[in-house]
Amino acid sequence: MSFTIRQADRADVPAILRFITDLAIYEKAEHEVLATPESLEHTLFGEGSVTGAAILESDGVAAGFAIWFYSYSTWLARKGLYLEDLYVDPAFRGKGGGKLLLRYLAKRAVSEDCGRFEWSVLDWNEPAIRVYEAIGGEPQSEWIRYRLTGEALKAFAGE
Repeated sequence: MSFTIRQADRADVPAILRFITDLAIYEKAEHEVLATPESLEHTLFGEGSVTGAAILESDGVAAGFAIWFYSYSTWLARKGLYLEDLYVDPAFRGKGGGKLLLRYLAKRAVSEDCGRFEWSVLDWNEPAIRVYEAIGGEPQSEWIRYRLTGEALKAFAGE
């Protein structure tokens, strides 16, 4: 099986939403998906978008995707590439497509002079952790990620 990767475009929104939903189901968080075709089209491809998206294909069929955005390191005084989501459809797993997407993003980070390429993974996702460690990724256990969302975010913002 051979794969190709291309930049996503507006026509890919239905496939991207399907992959997002499938990923959320895998991560036991389907109830948290609020994305719609309209919101994805606006945030991924609308004016001022800060995200990038790529589609993994096999013989013209969408097999997976990656979505990323740019972060910034004050210590390095350089931007970084942050992988938000990577997903490969189960029918295409174990054939190197996920690793190809990671390499695609690593090349992009290098060509754009990013100081870092980072991502997060759920602590129970052993298959992904094995892939990340196999490519030389290192866990950053000294940092704890925090999040404000929904009502807590609004309350803190004073709304």
